[in-house]
Amino acid sequence: MVFELQVKSNTPLVGEDDPDIVAKTFFEQIGYLSKGADPSIPYKIFADFFLKHPTKAWFVDEIAVDLKTSRPTVYRHLNKLKGFDILEEIYVFDEITKQNKKAYRIRYGNLQKAWNFVEAHLKVAIENYGKTVEHLQNLIEKQRRDIK
Repeated sequence: MVFELQVKSNTPLVGEDDPDIVAKTFFEQIGYLSKGADPSIPYKIFADFFLKHPTKAWFVDEIAVDLKTSRPTVYRHLNKLKGFDILEEIYVFDEITKQNKKAYRIRYGNLQKAWNFVEAHLKVAIENYGKTVEHLQNLIEKQRRDIK
């Protein structure tokens, strides 16, 4: 799974009291919700299922039926959330099928704790960019010395 997160300069939304406004704005800032696209399904997946029930593990079929959408649509949005490393996959016994099935929930059942993983990924990504920039600078300087 590829870690991918949009990073923008932003102002913390600590002055806003409406959790839906905070969540929607935050989801747009990190790239989970796309500007101009219909945000209802991805927003509902994250807010109605994972934020409102952070410790519950959800089956894809449960989400798809509840939202009256297809499994591929649910998977597309779950994969985006997994790309942030906010969700974790676990296996849960399904009473209907009588077998263990893959389900998803917020890592640690807590968004703030799950966000620690995101920050760790960001730190590694930034450090790697820094190493690449340093290497590129060294290559440019070596090339300049070789030309002289």
